[in-house]
Amino acid sequence: MVMNEITKEIEQLKIEKNAVIFAHYYVNDEVQEIADYIGDSYYLAKIAGSTDAEIIVFCGVSFMGESAKILNPDKTVLMPDISADCPMAHMAEIEKIEEMRKKYDDLAVVCYINSTAELKCHSDVCVTSSNAVKIVKALPNKNVFFIPDENLGRHVAKQIPEKNIILNDGFCHVHAEVTSEDVKTIKEKHPKALVLAHPECRQEVLDIADYTGSTAGIIDYASNSENSEFIICTESGVGYALNENNPDKRFYFAGIKPLCPNMKLNTLEKICHVLKTGENEVFVNDEVCRNALLPLNRMLEMAK
Repeated sequence: MVMNEITKEIEQLKIEKNAVIFAHYYVNDEVQEIADYIGDSYYLAKIAGSTDAEIIVFCGVSFMGESAKILNPDKTVLMPDISADCPMAHMAEIEKIEEMRKKYDDLAVVCYINSTAELKCHSDVCVTSSNAVKIVKALPNKNVFFIPDENLGRHVAKQIPEKNIILNDGFCHVHAEVTSEDVKTIKEKHPKALVLAHPECRQEVLDIADYTGSTAGIIDYASNSENSEFIICTESGVGYALNENNPDKRFYFAGIKPLCPNMKLNTLEKICHVLKTGENEVFVNDEVCRNALLPLNRMLEMAK
């Protein structure tokens, strides 16, 4: 890593404040470069509970900062940009959850970690794209209401046909913009490339993928594969880890380079600013913290 003035200042502030920097795979390359931990939602949720740092600077979107705070109520969690949000995290209704609970006696509400703390409070267990199939399969319930992402829910349902998985009308706009035609077009240019897709993509994309998995799963698959070319169907920030781990391999993104504008709100300048000032602290009230912690802890236990 080339140390410029701002990265030097961040490193010094981290030492002074006993702070640690978390970065999701989708944030800007320069932010991933200075992060102490880089990962997907599941990895960062696990690490959040084990760090000795007093301050967590979470470079991601709001639900991630909330989850880190819920798992670490005694730590200070700062967001470089407090407005960085995930639209999908809000795409489920509590009224609908209650309606489903009345309709099905044995219903389990399974909540993708990409959701607000309030939605987690009304759920039985959280999941991530890396552990959703494992956890849903292990549940004793026949009926499952999967929120908020319809595409991930559909992917899980296809793996577990013996369960009645009720889908919710929610989606990630970044992944949903990738089409099968986008994939086929770039496949024509690179016929030897394998297609690696995130389960938040449309079913038409997953149907033609060589591998479907979480962001971390995509990185691992590409790194372990003997193939040298890959078409990546997820947010383009993952390119940093893919290229770092595999300098001799080639990666192409389907369609227009997929970008999450909220993830890109995290910058070095903003990280430096919150470390200096303590601004943009994440607060979750005690009752929400207690209630949302239950499905998060159940996820961490069931995913072991």
